[in-house]
Amino acid sequence: MTLAELNAHPKDKFVEAIGWVFEHSPWVAERAWRHRPFASFDDLSTRLIQEVQTASPDEQLALLRAHPDLGTRAKVSASSKREQSGAGLDRLSPADHELLLRLNNEYRKKFGFPFLFAVKGSDAATIVDALKRRLKSPPEQEFLIALGNVFRIARFRLEDTVQ
Repeated sequence: MTLAELNAHPKDKFVEAIGWVFEHSPWVAERAWRHRPFASFDDLSTRLIQEVQTASPDEQLALLRAHPDLGTRAKVSASSKREQSGAGLDRLSPADHELLLRLNNEYRKKFGFPFLFAVKGSDAATIVDALKRRLKSPPEQEFLIALGNVFRIARFRLEDTVQ
């Protein structure tokens, strides 16, 4: 869809069209809608990010928690499944899958939300290395890093949706 078409949508259609780019968090698009018309793709992307940045810490935490663990074999959104598959996370050996699950559990216990990494263009080894490295981060820093990855994921998804 074009930016002009998106700008013309009433709120419900706007949210239906892009509310999914932030995993299970259509509130981001709902809040951004009132700032239409967006002058450019970057204007739209920036506004969506600003809505998250100005949200309450509890809303931000809920957004982080709305994402699945990387490498999970549980039901995930079609977007997450496609992104993880592209990084090879659906083809891990049993030992590598077990390692990823163990590291994910450590991360979740330490930080209270899943490990978030914009996997597009990455492979499984890069993702596991980042997870090991980020497990050493202080919680406040990791919260910001996780949000930054959510912003990258949302931008990639938006790029696939809006021309």
